[in-house]
Amino acid sequence: MEKEQNCSKLYWQGLVSGLLSLQDELKNTPNWKASADPCDNWEGIRCTSSRVTSLILTSMNLMGKLASEISQLSELQTLDLSYNKNITGQLPSSIGNLMNLIHVNLIGCSFSGSIPDTIGNLQKLITLSLNNNSFSGHIPTSIGRLSNLYWLDLAENQLEGPLPVSDGNTPGLDMLVKAKHFHLEKNKFSGEIPSKLFSSNMVLKHLLLSSNYLTGNIPETLGSVTHLEVIRFDRNSLSGPVPSNLNNLVNVSELYLSNNKLTGPIPNLTGMNNLHYVDMSNNSFDESDFPPWISSLESLTTLMMENTHCQGEVPVNLFNLTNLQTVVLRNNRLNGTLDVGTAYSNQLQLIDLQENSIESFTTRAKGYNNTLILVENPFCENNVENNVESYCMVPQSKNTSAFSTPPNNCQPINCNLGQDSSPNCKCAYPYKGTLYFRAPSFSDLGNLSYYIDIHSSLMEFAQSHKLPVDSVSVSNLFKDLSENLEMSIQVFPSGQDHFNRTGISNIGFVLSNQTFKPPNEFGPFYFKAMPYGFFSEEYIESKKQSSIGVIIGAAIGGTVLLLLLLLAGFYAFHQKRRAERASDQLHPFARWDPNNGSGGIPQLKGARCFSFEELKKYTNKFSEENSIGSGGYGKVYLGTLPTGQLIAIKRAQKESMQGGLEFKTEIELLSRVHHKNLVSLVGFCFDQGEQMLVYEYVPNGSLKDNLSVRIQVGLDEETKIALGTLSQPTFFLDEHLNAKVSDFGLSKPMGEGEKGHVSTQVKGTMGYMDPEYYMTQQLTEKSDVYSFGVVMLELITARMPIERGKYIVRVVQTAIDRTKDLYNLQEILDPTIGLQTSLKGLEKFVDLAMRCVEESGGNRPAMGDVVKEIENVMQMVGLNPNAESASTSASYKDNSKTNLKTSKLILSWAGLNLNAESGSTSTSYEDVSKGNPGHP
Repeated sequence: MEKEQNCSKLYWQGLVSGLLSLQDELKNTPNWKASADPCDNWEGIRCTSSRVTSLILTSMNLMGKLASEISQLSELQTLDLSYNKNITGQLPSSIGNLMNLIHVNLIGCSFSGSIPDTIGNLQKLITLSLNNNSFSGHIPTSIGRLSNLYWLDLAENQLEGPLPVSDGNTPGLDMLVKAKHFHLEKNKFSGEIPSKLFSSNMVLKHLLLSSNYLTGNIPETLGSVTHLEVIRFDRNSLSGPVPSNLNNLVNVSELYLSNNKLTGPIPNLTGMNNLHYVDMSNNSFDESDFPPWISSLESLTTLMMENTHCQGEVPVNLFNLTNLQTVVLRNNRLNGTLDVGTAYSNQLQLIDLQENSIESFTTRAKGYNNTLILVENPFCENNVENNVESYCMVPQSKNTSAFSTPPNNCQPINCNLGQDSSPNCKCAYPYKGTLYFRAPSFSDLGNLSYYIDIHSSLMEFAQSHKLPVDSVSVSNLFKDLSENLEMSIQVFPSGQDHFNRTGISNIGFVLSNQTFKPPNEFGPFYFKAMPYGFFSEEYIESKKQSSIGVIIGAAIGGTVLLLLLLLAGFYAFHQKRRAERASDQLHPFARWDPNNGSGGIPQLKGARCFSFEELKKYTNKFSEENSIGSGGYGKVYLGTLPTGQLIAIKRAQKESMQGGLEFKTEIELLSRVHHKNLVSLVGFCFDQGEQMLVYEYVPNGSLKDNLSVRIQVGLDEETKIALGTLSQPTFFLDEHLNAKVSDFGLSKPMGEGEKGHVSTQVKGTMGYMDPEYYMTQQLTEKSDVYSFGVVMLELITARMPIERGKYIVRVVQTAIDRTKDLYNLQEILDPTIGLQTSLKGLEKFVDLAMRCVEESGGNRPAMGDVVKEIENVMQMVGLNPNAESASTSASYKDNSKTNLKTSKLILSWAGLNLNAESGSTSTSYEDVSKGNPGHP
């Protein structure tokens, strides 16, 4: 017992000594106290069973060197000092004494010198991330002894020499058979890639060796590592033919061989059906015709074959690949007639055939509306009249996108220096940095669905890990010179205007430790953080200066106080007059008598004012039993009027309230909007500091409810009456299955010169919003068509627009294959559709939906044409589109086993946009009652 106590005492003495030594060597560490228990809320320290097991100080603006006394933290399992660019000097060799280490993350510091050979002592190590430093010298061969290593990242250093492999007495990288990640790019490695490096025992997924000085052949043993998914050999000096067994690697999705000296035939990749991104540009392959097997790569999004000695005609079926986005075949010997065909991919954004021998192209190719470049081909050079055509000019590069996350239904505000306005329009100090995606599977940077995917996955991740995050903004997507995809992110704090050190440390740790998993399309990544503004020296110095300024200001203030008192009387009188004039704006209901609607304000049509006590009585004191929904604004309650009418009461929480004048304006406009497909406003409450809107109660639940319930019990059973969550615009079904939209919002039209659209800040629900509206902030008829198309896809898939980080439009685009039965959509159809024996009309319905969600508004049909096509589909499946609601509803139920189940619902939704009562859609865009952008 005494021996155990002595050991424990020695441990604590050594631990505290080690931590205080770190504090002495590194500036800006937390204020650790020698007399306190390190496990008692010391910042950056986590304990298990009274033992310090984690030291996590990411993004703390630490400065100085890492002390060798780090070895005294003998129970340490996680060491993460990432994103402290002012940590310099060598990594102490004493780190090898921390035999319990599992994770070592030192990303984005400024360590220099050699990686200590003692790193090989850490037998429990799973993660070793030393990327983005200034380490030099060779990779220590001792790393080969780390038999449990999963993640090895030494990228972006100054490491040199050959890649080490074992030779009997000396270990090497080939012994890391459990490792799935070799990230070794952007160093100075030289020599050949050792044949012994690869074996069939390895489970390696990512092999990144780009931007080094490697020479010699690609070893044939590479073909035995069948788990590989990403290979990057680009930007080296590799030579010789590509191994013929490369196509054994059927799991590879990204293959980069560009900018080497490879010779022999263009490698045959037949059978590699998971390939998304292929770059073989700038090599010395043998002259050969364009490889026919490329047209069989069904998953291909990007083909880069610049300067590869290809000749002959480009096969038309290449452009039929359904996922194809980019084709770059510059500086080859391609000739003849270019035929893009009529079935080219709807995602195809760029065909670059500069510096070839194309003599003509078919008139069908002129129907291709995206970027086609034929500069320095005979077609442009020998025909003067063609020089004015867009394809005979080099367009501006599209290797960047200026997108940034739009405001979330709020007005951005001006913030103090160092702060930014968040997507929720709150001023705060965001945590900033850049995500670097090392091998994305796509090349179309203009496709907004990728932004939606990454933004949604970041927010879902923050919420699931209970990070103190209010919102996330993504922006400035572009490809760098190394073909990495860069994206700026800002993470905003929740509940206050800045993160504390623990919050910053937790966010940095999950990004450095690869806990965050982006959507599959983005591939492997790493993160570089900027110094956090709230902790920066500039900010601290400004606070000091501010304190001095307060003292000086107080002295001056005492001097002028007498003068201010003399002016106070006059000022008070003046302010009283101003306050009286402003009173009507600040308290717009102050002079309104609820019992005398003729002379007061607001001017309501068909809606009334309720007192707080009335609504309290109608909802059983706003009891939980009467709560039927909630969202970011507050809760929705079910109420019953004395007449027996059911009502839904939307009660705003304090932080969601508008100014009185804005609330008055909203209810005036809402009371004037009447349409059979809009949920009617019954009244409002502006009493006792409350803001509530009272709507009619719709009995058949929301579209979301019906989509989910149909899977379980069918439409002919009574659905549960619910408003659902109104955090996004919600569709409800009345007793005849007529669609009604709630929370539709209001937009103000612009001036005389902008009659074709509504211009406003970007607002609306993520998933429904027109991609063009993101960029132009102009709402047009075709914006509604896009949103309507998303609803159509919801109905046939029973999925939300964004579900588990996946955007419904992209899901269908990726799965669709018009050459196969049911367009190959069986796996994503609503199960109640998929189980039916007759799906007559489904293909036409899908075709219509996909035309509605075309990226370009010019390619979408008019809403009138959409309605006509839906009517045609209904007639095809035996439903009468002109029937009254009740009969149509009955018909719908009777035929639900054999007919397209969404016809009645869809036609009802179309009525939201085209109806005899409301006039044409184009006219409605000039009416003040037009719905909010992004809402179907």
